Amino acid sequence: MEEKYRKDLPVIGITMGDPAGIGPEIIIKVLSQSYSLLPCIPVIVGDSVTLERAARLVGWDGHLRCISGPEEARYLPNHIQIIVPEGLGPIPCEPGRPTVQGGKASAMFIEEAVSLAMKGRIGAVVTCPINKAMLNSAGYGFEGHTQMIASLTGCNSYVMMLAGERLRVALVTIHVPLVKVPELITVANVYKTIAITHKALVKDFALSRPRIGVAALNPHAGEKGLFGREEEDVINPAVQKARAQGMSVKGPFPADTLFWRASLGEFDAVVAMYHDQGLAPLKLIHFDDAVNITLGLPIVRTSVDHGTAYELAGTGRANYTSLLNALTMAATIVRNRNR
Repeated sequence: MEEKYRKDLPVIGITMGDPAGIGPEIIIKVLSQSYSLLPCIPVIVGDSVTLERAARLVGWDGHLRCISGPEEARYLPNHIQIIVPEGLGPIPCEPGRPTVQGGKASAMFIEEAVSLAMKGRIGAVVTCPINKAMLNSAGYGFEGHTQMIASLTGCNSYVMMLAGERLRVALVTIHVPLVKVPELITVANVYKTIAITHKALVKDFALSRPRIGVAALNPHAGEKGLFGREEEDVINPAVQKARAQGMSVKGPFPADTLFWRASLGEFDAVVAMYHDQGLAPLKLIHFDDAVNITLGLPIVRTSVDHGTAYELAGTGRANYTSLLNALTMAATIVRNRNR
């Protein structure tokens, strides 16, 4: 790799996630087995003791380099460069056994990385999975990563997107009981999701005229009101509002055919009404390689599209493909935003 290219690589922070999960292992794997594929200089925000344990687990004999800030980061194969948040104490945990201390530590990693990104000291934040219950037990009252990062960045309008090579899905509602979904499907919420998704496809994915397909809530898109009125009264007005502003948006379409059409290339993204409607088809195609992207934030944030996988923690069998893709996606978005 040419020295000039090395200097031009963005520095991207990777939060270690829950110390008892597979985050530490997939970090070691991606940096030891695929470092030359990364279009960035990775810096881990985490705990050195936990990473050393993961290195022994996978048999990595590289070097752990603690740095005080991202300005010290260098393109260094066979090295892991780590920033340890100030005040981080010992983390008493073992693989597969989450603790409140681990929840507190994972929150500190997020806070440190987001602070560095907000100050422009790193180009993006890539997050490894956390335990939401332990996060809350440690005193952080957030549903998860996305809500915490939105709060830290002062963002009130954001959208979760899951993306793979063949399918991108943005969600109107995320982690809410299914019974509450209809009341959250409003013209304002659907339009907001379409608009933020459109802007991100242009700005972050460099698509000059993105095509968005919008899913219906009810079977057969409501069948003209026979199976529900949300399509006629809510979703279609939001689609028409977006179209009136020049966006290439179509729908609402029955969900049982829309995702197939999108996977064949008819749409650049699908707006789904609720979590499982959108993520079930996406994970059928992109179970190991999808990337979670938070649209609308003032910083670039991507994440792996899987959980802590405690059943795999400590076994050495965790798959790091999603982390590799999350890093690549983050670097691509940084490059597109800087154009």
